[in-house]
Amino acid sequence: MLSTVAYCVAPVLEHLDSSRQARSRVPFELLGVLLFTALGFLVMGYHPGLEDDGLYLSAVKADLNPALYPHNAKFFQLQMEATIFPTAIAHFVRWTHLPLAWAEILWQLAALFLILWAVKKIAYRLFTEEAAQWGGVAMVAAMFTLPVTGTALYMVDQHLHPRSLATAMILLAVWRILDGKRWQAALLLAVALLFHPLMAAMGISFCIILAVTLTDFDRRRFDFRRSGGWRNSTAALMPLGWVFDAANPSWRKALATRTYYDLYRWSWYEWLGALAPLFLFWVLWRVASKRGETVLARFALAVLVYGVFHQVLAMVILWPAGLVRLTTLQPMRFLHLLYFLFVLMAGCLLGKLLLKRSVWRWAAFLVIANGSMLVAQRLEFAASQHLELPGREATNPWLQTFAWIRTNTPTDAYFALDPHYLEARGEDYHGFLALAERSELADAVKDASVVTTVPELGPDWESQVAATEGWRDFKLGDFERLKAKFGVDWVVVNYPQPAGLDCGWHNNLLAVCRIP
Repeated sequence: MLSTVAYCVAPVLEHLDSSRQARSRVPFELLGVLLFTALGFLVMGYHPGLEDDGLYLSAVKADLNPALYPHNAKFFQLQMEATIFPTAIAHFVRWTHLPLAWAEILWQLAALFLILWAVKKIAYRLFTEEAAQWGGVAMVAAMFTLPVTGTALYMVDQHLHPRSLATAMILLAVWRILDGKRWQAALLLAVALLFHPLMAAMGISFCIILAVTLTDFDRRRFDFRRSGGWRNSTAALMPLGWVFDAANPSWRKALATRTYYDLYRWSWYEWLGALAPLFLFWVLWRVASKRGETVLARFALAVLVYGVFHQVLAMVILWPAGLVRLTTLQPMRFLHLLYFLFVLMAGCLLGKLLLKRSVWRWAAFLVIANGSMLVAQRLEFAASQHLELPGREATNPWLQTFAWIRTNTPTDAYFALDPHYLEARGEDYHGFLALAERSELADAVKDASVVTTVPELGPDWESQVAATEGWRDFKLGDFERLKAKFGVDWVVVNYPQPAGLDCGWHNNLLAVCRIP
């Protein structure tokens, strides 16, 4: 309903006389994008502490309260060295005096808005039809939680993630390049680099290709071989000796848990999801060229070149065993930006060719697109509330447990849990660290991902996970062994708990207990 209003209101008002249109375009675009932002947020849901947010939110909380996480904090601190995200959010909370929970929602909404604002501006440069422009916005908003084939990524996460902020900056940079404002694009890409270096590198690559593609080569030519670019690029590779260093066994064990890193273990449908958009951009390039739609044709060509280049690069990098250290650069994550551009083009073409100005067609499209994604999210996180907003009492027994721990245990408490707790039925991948705000032994699921990017954590990770394997069969002596070896003094176990533990709280699934 909100999006139908956005579509109907904005185009009609933009058809006023030219002087009034010039004065009013931005306010009504702003209204439309705001409405689609709200709709997208409601459809995708909100789950703080979920998956990666278990690390990022912990880092923010540690910045705000250094007394938190006196044990084992290295499993999130070392990974944060490459981003300003935790520091930036913590400074924002101190400056505004907003509660962290509401600050994160505000930034999540801001990221969604900036993404859709950039999408609208890109669509405006590529299509003259208003239906096409709003079609792109509507499609991207509906598909925020579309999985990016084979990469274990969503287009946008259901929680605040630095990748979302970097994506907003990258898409804004694409718009500025289309407008010929390359220095502005460079500044936006620099901001993206501060938040998420890997995704920013992909964005920089595409923006360079787009800028070159939009260049009139009849007036400007560039000879790469004569410029010495090849020699300089080769020289730039010389400091990368770490690539050929022997990987420690713990790192290899952690890497084996991430099958999606290995392109050659992807399923056929994941390969199809990677290659099909390239074919469709090739078709769009050819059709737009024949129709004389120069900007659209060059844009499609830039996406095609970007996709083919990175696909070939990923296939080369991930093939030789000697380059296994490069696996964790996850070169196939170039698909994240490609999917954004693909969904944008799909929405624009749908709006242009089918939806046009028919309210009934728009209503059907919005119900189908948003309704299907909403159902998918409810199935994905069936045990949790769709919008986990501050102040709402949790219905998920795991979240109830984490909330009790947060308010009823000492700040320096050191917990042990089932190393596979994130995969437990009904847990829905909520991180203990971020939501319970207490230290914990390394887990076998999320911390394995951390080890793949920080190999020096491998031995500690392997030791801690090995010590907690067979958790469901642990007796009092096993818990006492953990306490003697690692210093843990609290545990979360299934209820009813093993005999001998001092348990001060439980619900129908879990108990929180001290180790004697």
